[in-house]
Amino acid sequence: MTDPKLTWIEEELRALQDSGLFINLRVIDSPPGAWMEVDGKRVLNLCTNNYLGLAGDERLKRAAKQAIDDYGVGPTAVRSIAGTLSLHIELEKAIAAFKGVEDSLYLQAGFVANQAALAPLVGREDVIFSDSLNHASIIDGARLSRAKIVVYEHTNVADLEAKIKEFLPQYRRGLVVTDGVFSMDGDIAPLDEIYAVAEKYGVMTMVDDAHGEGVVGEGGRGIVDHFGLHGKFDVEIGTFSKAFGAIGGVVAGKKIIVDFLRQRARPFLFSNAVTAADTAACLAAVHVLAESTTLVDRLWSNTDYFKSEMMLLGFDLGKSVTPITPVMLGDVKLAKAFSRRLFEEGIFAMALGFPTVPHGMARIRVMVSAALSQDDMDFGLETFAAIGKELGVVA
Repeated sequence: MTDPKLTWIEEELRALQDSGLFINLRVIDSPPGAWMEVDGKRVLNLCTNNYLGLAGDERLKRAAKQAIDDYGVGPTAVRSIAGTLSLHIELEKAIAAFKGVEDSLYLQAGFVANQAALAPLVGREDVIFSDSLNHASIIDGARLSRAKIVVYEHTNVADLEAKIKEFLPQYRRGLVVTDGVFSMDGDIAPLDEIYAVAEKYGVMTMVDDAHGEGVVGEGGRGIVDHFGLHGKFDVEIGTFSKAFGAIGGVVAGKKIIVDFLRQRARPFLFSNAVTAADTAACLAAVHVLAESTTLVDRLWSNTDYFKSEMMLLGFDLGKSVTPITPVMLGDVKLAKAFSRRLFEEGIFAMALGFPTVPHGMARIRVMVSAALSQDDMDFGLETFAAIGKELGVVA
């Protein structure tokens, strides 16, 4: 019997189940390649963020294994005391060179990187201007900073400027922060216009490039490279858990900011350093991308093919301009049913509903990968078409 003081949780869980919003975890038993073992079933992977197929790459695996032999399984300390490995420094130099910035700081995760950067840069006397569809890690990092948070309309630079004009005079300093590539819709922030407005009013700039690194820009160098804004944006947040196929976060940009964060970023100062194996895998991934654009080129070739064929089938892909391919369905129960049928037919593509996306905007989010072959994509397209007709989504 449920403890009386916890009955409210029981009621909340029941409500989630009744509304179709309860999250059921799929269990993985293989690397996230083109095909995976999920819940004991071999399925086509159209779900993970492994854009370039690097999570199972032999070069990354060899580097990780060697690092365990060289450094052990864990640093056992925070970086500011006794946890900074030579690998950490080497990775920070490599990712800074790859992105064309002055310096970078390697952290435990992309989510953590936003928390690490925001709180030291702004406080109670300051104001943050945040896109309405920014990632949860930005939202949480902004809240931790205790700065005033002003939300502007999604990618609407005119609204951003209006909000800056209205609120900035009331505060000590301001910072505008946006995702570069928005993870649910696959659209891109107008970074050049945002930068111009921020410069006009003397506001600091920060972009989360989690879904841009390894995807957009020359050879996957990211959203700042895509817009030719090298040396202009103050802070770039990145992650190694998506296109790079490993784990960890990074704050990159101007050296003065990175130097300051090494002194003040709480996740850097108070949480254990990333393992040598993970760091070595990240470093190997950076080297792969720095040496060749082959994987990024293949990713975009696959993306163009899959998305054009899906649109010909009659599916609504929203406003995506990246490999993130939202199949818009609206109703969360329909999206869950569609995802379930896909899995039954051998495709792993999860339904996303509230609170991940707004109410009434449920979807299947397909993540195109360089690891997919022509046959893989054709199988996916045929299956989407059949289930789309079965459930009345397409004619």
